[in-house]
Amino acid sequence: MKRVLALCSLLIIAACAPVLAPAPPPPPPPPAGMPANAKVFTVYFAWNRSWVGPQGMAILKQAADTFAAGGVVTVQVTGYTDTSGSRRYNQRLSIRRAQHVAHILARMGVPWRAMSVAGRGENDLAVPTPPGVREPRNRRVTVVEG
Repeated sequence: MKRVLALCSLLIIAACAPVLAPAPPPPPPPPAGMPANAKVFTVYFAWNRSWVGPQGMAILKQAADTFAAGGVVTVQVTGYTDTSGSRRYNQRLSIRRAQHVAHILARMGVPWRAMSVAGRGENDLAVPTPPGVREPRNRRVTVVEG
């Protein structure tokens, strides 16, 4: 009886333990043509959103500070989505995300002439999923500085 009670207690404790979100994937390698020492900053987005939250703002501050420190010639800002919307909608959303990030970087001192801004929609998924899947790690903008 004591063993059953102990086992039940352990199961109850385990059920109350917080569930941790999966760690974000490692940053993608720099795109072809970018120096090997390029810096990659990734900002993640809520489903169907293009605004940047406090964590994203801190990451963009790091990107802007890296640019200001010198040595950075180009900044590639690329938006992505998960596969939960239509391909056409996702393409537009990825562009909105990238443009929003670029505006924030510009306000932080990164000149527009140094940035190239693009949206890739649901292409180049960080986590491969079938159509219609809401995957938080695919909803992102990467800022690649080199």
